Parts: sequence; structure tokens; C-alpha cells
Amino acid sequence: MPEKLKIGISACLLGQNVRYNGGHTRDHFLTDTLGCYVDYVPVCPEVECGMPIPREALRLVGDPKNPRLVTRKTGKDMTDQMQAWAEKRIDALETENLCGFIFKSASPSSGMTHVKVYTEQGMPSKRGVGIFAKMFMERFPLLPVEDEGRLHDPVLREDFIERIFVYQRWQEIMALGKTRGGLMDFHTRHKLLIMAHSPTHYREMGKLLGDAKSHDLHELFHTYAKSLHEALRLRATARKHLNVLMHIMGYFKKQLSADEKQELLEFLDQFRENFLPLIVPVTLLNHYVRKYDQPYLRSQVYLNPHPAELGLRNHA
Repeated sequence: MPEKLKIGISACLLGQNVRYNGGHTRDHFLTDTLGCYVDYVPVCPEVECGMPIPREALRLVGDPKNPRLVTRKTGKDMTDQMQAWAEKRIDALETENLCGFIFKSASPSSGMTHVKVYTEQGMPSKRGVGIFAKMFMERFPLLPVEDEGRLHDPVLREDFIERIFVYQRWQEIMALGKTRGGLMDFHTRHKLLIMAHSPTHYREMGKLLGDAKSHDLHELFHTYAKSLHEALRLRATARKHLNVLMHIMGYFKKQLSADEKQELLEFLDQFRENFLPLIVPVTLLNHYVRKYDQPYLRSQVYLNPHPAELGLRNHA
């Protein structure tokens, strides 16, 4: 395993008693499972900006695009205090080399989507973003982010964890210095993974790198990083996975015996019908990669995108 990557996280999700009521919302998958592979950087915006424990609950009020953060009962406006702290905290987080952030869902400070925003008459609409979360995402637009509620969806969970490991590898090539050769090597290893999320981006990124010498180096890296982020944000559906799996199978057309080919086709058909999870055909293909020594496929991140112990491809 590579060095543990760093993930920012709402402190209450780790079991820290920092909630407004003095409690926590520990998430056992994040602490007990994913926590074996990452180092967390906990953040509690409300406590860190100077609010006590316990404290009066907060809510967002006003324009959903630019709401105010106020206490629920007394109506005290805490927006300026939160934003002043957040600017400094985000500056500090920039030095942590984070590979992602996991926010507390529905939080008026840390919720990344569908946070309740109340009108002056007290009517709520789920169109807001937490004050800290919004500032963080604006500063780091390409950083993988999710909230713990959405991570209960196994597909969203796999996509997020896949993205944080990709981001770690991206940081590694950036640390070595920007070179066209380094970028090409990164892309080559991630080709099939990108294809599984977006065949369109896969083709566009291939064209970009095919004409790499005509682009300014910094602009090339910026354009590629943006396209990579956009591609991996698109869901890798069963149909897209099947396309990639069939593509991989094509590398073995001269090596597989009739029985091996038939077995693989049966597994792919059962995966298409949702009778088998993705891990089954991927495991068989990994076996053939080793058996028939396919160096190109051996380097493909798609076949081993994250630690197998996380069990992320075990869902159908």
C-alpha cells in the first residue's frame, strides 16, 4: 500500500463530541473501515470559530445563494465570525495536501448540498450549502468531496473513494514536477478507469495528449486536471463497466481457450443482468492478466483502483 492519504472530515463523524447538543454522529464505516487507509484531518467549524459546547443550534436564513448563519432561537447572526475563521482555516488546510473532504450532511456550516435555508417567515427549502463547505469547495474546486449521508449509497461510496486515490496519484506526479512524459504515463495508467466513467472525456483527453507538444505545459496540466475531475464525477454505470470489460477481454482473444472465453462471457452476461457484482468479472480478468502476462493491463488502475479489503465492488 502507498503512503496513507489525508482526508479532511467533519470532526463529529469521527465520534468527537462537538455537536450543538454535546454529542457526535460517528460513522463506523469512515472510522473503522476507510480509516485503516487514510489519515483524517478533523474540522469542526462551529467549535473552531469560537462557539461553545453545547450551544444554540444554527440555521441558514435568507437568499439560498448567499444565506446568513443565525442561531435558531435568539436570531444572532454568526456569519461574519464563521467566514473570518473559515478563511484562515482553509489557508491552513491548503498546506495539508488533502486528497478529499467528507462533510456532515445537512449542517448549516458543513453541509455540501441540500441544506435547509429558511425564509424570514420561517419556511424552509433544501437549496443551501453550509457556510464553511461552500468556501472550501470554492477554494478547491477539483478536490473530491462528499457527505457521509451520500456515502451510504454503495455506488457513490465507490466513486468517491476511487476519486480520492486517483487524486493521491495526481499529487504524486505533480510533486515530481510537470512534464509531458509524466502526464502521459499517468493518463496511460488511468485510461480504462476514465473510459468507465465517460467515454466522451476519454476520447477528448486522448486528443489533448495527442497534441500535447502544441500546448503550454501549465495550461496542458490545468486542462487535463479539469477534464479528469469532470469525467470521474460522472457515474460509472453497469453499461459503461461492461464496455470496459469487453475492451479488456479483447486483449486475450489469442490466448483464452474456448472454455475460458465461454466462462468469461457467461460472467459478463450475468453482470449485465445484475446477477453478479462487478468484482467477479474483474477478479477473473485480473487472473488472466497474471496468467498471460499482459503488462499494459497490469498497469491499469481500473483493475485495482482501491484496496480490495474495502469491498467496494461487491455490490451488484
